[in-house]
Amino acid sequence: MPKKGGRYAEVGMEMQVQSKRAKVEAACSPSVMNFESPDSLFASLISPIKPEEFFREYWEEKPLLVQRNDPLLAAYYQSLFQLLDLKELCSQGLYYGRDINICRCVNGKKKVLNKEGRVNYAQLKKDFDQKKATIQFHQPQRFKEELWKIQEKLECYFGSLVGSNVYITPQGSQGLPPHYDDVEVFILQLEGEKHWRLYKPTVHLAREYNVESEDRIGNPTHEFVLKPGDLLYFPRGTIHQADTPPGVSYSTHVTISTYQNNSWGDFLLDAIPGLVFNTAKEDVALRTSIPRKLLMQVDIADSTKKLSSILRMLADRLENSGELRSSDMRKDFIMNRLPPCLGCDADSLTPGGKLPKLDSKIRLQFRDHAVITVEPDQENSDEIRKEMVYVYHSLKNRRETHMMGTEDDDTGSEESAAQQTPHGLRFPLSHLDALKQIWSGCTVCVKELKLNSAEEKENLALALWTECLIEVF
Repeated sequence: MPKKGGRYAEVGMEMQVQSKRAKVEAACSPSVMNFESPDSLFASLISPIKPEEFFREYWEEKPLLVQRNDPLLAAYYQSLFQLLDLKELCSQGLYYGRDINICRCVNGKKKVLNKEGRVNYAQLKKDFDQKKATIQFHQPQRFKEELWKIQEKLECYFGSLVGSNVYITPQGSQGLPPHYDDVEVFILQLEGEKHWRLYKPTVHLAREYNVESEDRIGNPTHEFVLKPGDLLYFPRGTIHQADTPPGVSYSTHVTISTYQNNSWGDFLLDAIPGLVFNTAKEDVALRTSIPRKLLMQVDIADSTKKLSSILRMLADRLENSGELRSSDMRKDFIMNRLPPCLGCDADSLTPGGKLPKLDSKIRLQFRDHAVITVEPDQENSDEIRKEMVYVYHSLKNRRETHMMGTEDDDTGSEESAAQQTPHGLRFPLSHLDALKQIWSGCTVCVKELKLNSAEEKENLALALWTECLIEVF
């Protein structure tokens, strides 16, 4: 195990430490986290820090530690996930690798101690107690409804996928070596205590996970102990390691992560091909041939001036038109995110009530769970493919597969294929303005939709109603 520091003290950069006192009596009161909206949920998550201060001072810049002496919040955090939950969860059919990893940091390296196949709770607890192994539980929001509620709201707030992992580490042990991640990280301490050390990034806002050796990372910039109810944030690329101190029976924390592959670079990789394709339809400069044998040359420096001028022309076109269409990133987000967590209101995901008529007033619902894209017709295999409008939504997504990847898709089963097919609707490009009217969030009369015929207006409203995307008044 890596050598530990003596005192738990902050070193180097200033870290924000805040305290918050309990304000209500009953543990796990609904007022602990405010689920009224995505904005209110995030504000309550990082409280007492204000979101404006967080994004101005900390986001992608530096760590934030919020230490709270709040029994109410500590009790709520513990309710999210605890060691005792594992016995019942194992009985539901968990598997090593897919659902659970067990590991330990040995001589600065991660040693995986997984067995084969299904997880047996007695064996898992034995490895935890005797081998001092850390239990890593993948994506607990699949099983724990409160985490589902939190992460679904955070996905609405960030417009990016939000995953989570639970780490349970016995006393005097460390699960992972010093490393950095490719995600923005929020850590909630649920049970026990965890001793953390953070280090200056070697790669700022890293795009991939990497282990770092002790002799390369230097001294910690921050060192502290998290207790139940405490929250820690640090940007992607922040090198970190954590252990459960001696004298603490075990530590449980949940890592909530977001913004993987969600940078300007990723957005450009998604959007620029469409910009080039559309511009080439109108500008002959992009349709002229490249020089003979260009693809066979080792050095293509002579062509960089031409490429530079084309890129400048594309930039001018983009600035003048204001149009940049991203479809794959949007589709990926909507296809893979959590569905709404509605509890007793789940009936709102089934069409019901009044059918929309020409005189009806309608209003968009679940706006954070639906996107509009313009892309080539996916159902037309002809050489010339018309552009169509697609409305994708996540209302029918499966919570059970959230953030679990596509490793099971090799089976070729109909169920796997269905999971990879986005839910939604397809309309002619002439419907785009009417859809924008509805997406404005205002109540709209069906007969006032920007379409040519009454039939088109009614059919559009009916299609959206069938997918539970509008309310009818």
